[in-house]
Amino acid sequence: MTYVITQTCCSDATCVAVCPVNCIHPTPEERAFGSTEMLHIDPATCIACGACADACPVDAIFPVDKLPAAQREYADVNAGYFDEGGAAGGPAPEPEGPNFHPWGEPSFPRVLPADFAPLKVAVVGTGPAGMYAAQDLLLHTGAEITLIDRLPVAGGLVRYGVAPDHPATKRVGDTFARFHAHPRVRMHLGLDVGADVTAEEIADHHDAVIYAVGASADRRLGIPGEDLPGSLSARAFVAWYNAHPDAAADTVDLSAERVVVVGNGNVALDVARILLADPDALARTDIADHALSALRSGKVREVVLLARRGPEHAACTRSELLALKHLPGVDLVVDDHDPRIAAAIDAAGPKDKAAVLRDVTRAPVDLGRQPGPGRRIVLRFHSEPVEIQGEGRAEAVRVASGAGERVLRAGLVLRAIGYRGVPVADLPFDETTGTVPHEGGRVAGRPGAYVVGWIKRGPTGGIGANRTCAAETVSTLLADAVAGTLPAPRQPVRAFHRLARRRNRQVVDARGLAAIERAETARGEAAGRPRVKLATVAELVSTARSRRPGLLR
Repeated sequence: MTYVITQTCCSDATCVAVCPVNCIHPTPEERAFGSTEMLHIDPATCIACGACADACPVDAIFPVDKLPAAQREYADVNAGYFDEGGAAGGPAPEPEGPNFHPWGEPSFPRVLPADFAPLKVAVVGTGPAGMYAAQDLLLHTGAEITLIDRLPVAGGLVRYGVAPDHPATKRVGDTFARFHAHPRVRMHLGLDVGADVTAEEIADHHDAVIYAVGASADRRLGIPGEDLPGSLSARAFVAWYNAHPDAAADTVDLSAERVVVVGNGNVALDVARILLADPDALARTDIADHALSALRSGKVREVVLLARRGPEHAACTRSELLALKHLPGVDLVVDDHDPRIAAAIDAAGPKDKAAVLRDVTRAPVDLGRQPGPGRRIVLRFHSEPVEIQGEGRAEAVRVASGAGERVLRAGLVLRAIGYRGVPVADLPFDETTGTVPHEGGRVAGRPGAYVVGWIKRGPTGGIGANRTCAAETVSTLLADAVAGTLPAPRQPVRAFHRLARRRNRQVVDARGLAAIERAETARGEAAGRPRVKLATVAELVSTARSRRPGLLR
């Protein structure tokens, strides 16, 4: 028996560190790690010890004989990664005992002087990037951490970006939550950098500041009609169904029978699944109450995913595309409007994403009419939107393809073509990439300032990619500290805590966050759900200040 890594893999490489036979690849030291969609277990090397499954923060690893029916394909996905040359890309070596994957040379990049004074580090942002950085500092140094977030609750992408039907992925948040009440952590949630405090004030009280503010804007299509009511970003839709305080309950109108989603990355697939999922199944998740109510009463029966290029260039991961084939009660159809589509699918190799679609129904789809009975997702490749049409609101999308232009009827249009970073107060900003210029995480021209996550590298990579990204930034910070190049804080860190409370009386601390957690889980228990999220700033702050569960109804 061997173990298998499945769909929810977050690629943070926790499993790699505990494997006694080096059978999980690519490792962070291998070139493929930066671009891999998931990690893989070599069935010829695995000794079935189960250490990886115990360590996995998102429950993505199972014994091969315990795979759920919808995930049995992952046995072949894992084994296939090591075919034709093995993980390193050359001829697979002959087995020599249980371990025949060579180990790299040991590396100890962080050797701090024994008498090194604890650093005072502020981390702005409590999503995965910020928390991986905080975790690294807390576990490997004596640093004291100040956690700051604009919202009155922690979590970032884990809380507000992961689809509610992916509960295993959300479990990575448990890894971070244990550091929220760490004795060397002070937390200021609901503190807006730039409004309540300045970047300079944070720097004045800390040895270093790590900005982990993500990418809070989205890319635009730049076509006529993009700003019509009924046309919005997938980012806004995701925020809406995840109960983000910035997303009003009436943000989305689901009265249309067809929705067009521009894009075919993982976010686009998330959106399609949620729109067509059985509301009774979603009622067992932490989806926002207002979203669940809208989905129950909504009329959406068909979601069309538009892709400018062909299936061989699909932007989603192979694992998410595989999952799309197993949605209960939802048909998956490839719109066979262009001969290039069938040719690409038929020519795909076994490791290519397009091969996943080989057994999916292909047929020309008339998207100028109302959808037929049932629920379905239509993959339409080689189609580029050129205009969103409608009188007062979105009613159709005009697309260009190899066969000319077509008009697709749709009452809701969501663009899922990527996120984008926004300028950070007092830091340089590259408008082209939407990132803060840096060298190994060190902000160019700003001693003591560092970046991590999407604001550092752009909106690429999933949750686990932030672990290695944070390791690089923390290594750079510590090297600067040892070299003596960090500017000395002009005021003690305790003065910052007093300053934060003066500037914003509604700031939430670790005890307040714990009260929010208790209240949401208590409401969830009463409803048979993992939690019922508080969806507004007022609810979150009120609950945090009450310090007792169940007071808010």
